[in-house]
Amino acid sequence: MGPSYLQSIGVSGRDQVQKIGFPLITNLQHNASHDMSLGGSVKVIPEVGPFASADAGWLIPLLVLFAAYIVRGMCGFGSGLIAIPLLSLFLPLTLAVPLVVILDFLASAGQGVANRHAIAWREVGRLLPFGLLGVLLGLSAFHLVDPLILRRAMGAFVLFYAVYSLWSPEVTRAGAWWAVPAGLGGGSIGTLFGTGGPFYVTYLKARGLGKEAFRPTFATIFLLDASARIAGYVGTRIADVGLLRWLAFGVPVMMVAMYLGGHIHTRISPLAFGRAISLLLVFSGLSLLR
Repeated sequence: MGPSYLQSIGVSGRDQVQKIGFPLITNLQHNASHDMSLGGSVKVIPEVGPFASADAGWLIPLLVLFAAYIVRGMCGFGSGLIAIPLLSLFLPLTLAVPLVVILDFLASAGQGVANRHAIAWREVGRLLPFGLLGVLLGLSAFHLVDPLILRRAMGAFVLFYAVYSLWSPEVTRAGAWWAVPAGLGGGSIGTLFGTGGPFYVTYLKARGLGKEAFRPTFATIFLLDASARIAGYVGTRIADVGLLRWLAFGVPVMMVAMYLGGHIHTRISPLAFGRAISLLLVFSGLSLLR
């Protein structure tokens, strides 16, 4: 993340850089210039966090990941919708999105695709080509669109989805041609914001898939779609060494949270829980629009 990105989101000064999570950079520059002016030597400070931070500024994003994967462990989905809007308040989308996509991929692979015999391969075949095209469109936007515009677009999408979820309209039966917008939307929005799941979920529900077929079919689409996204992040150099450092800390957090979420029993009804998550998304979406 270079100076041009910080300027594009209105960040300037040492204190603002610290909010992004890189206080050690400015500390080293300040201390180095001071020591050199006195004829001293520059001391090397060891890395203590994902961004080599000298304080606990990296802790909040890790707590966000922990909360998001607690929810995924409880519900089987929702980690991207929760984690990425909140992470985007601290990290650039070009870091937050690949991080959560890879963690989601590992979480899905770890759970395995249950009931393989129940996969609706015909629906997978309809969605996948347009999903892959959407991935290409999303990767292009990462390189061509200003980061501030991406952040605000993320906020608008999250806000729209949260209001849509609170409204809870009934899903009507849809024809097979709806795979075109669902695939394009899921692939492109998933690549840009890591939250393409609602497009696939809505399509599969509208196609009338039963509970037994829905879960393995969605998991199969996600694994194939996420594989293409991850390959795209690596191939277009969106993923870098900083992402690897975050993964080193994020994978253990995800595993612990998934385990705990899978063993949490709550008296909160699924409807009330879903509305609470939607309200959280409303606030995070509004924050991203600033």
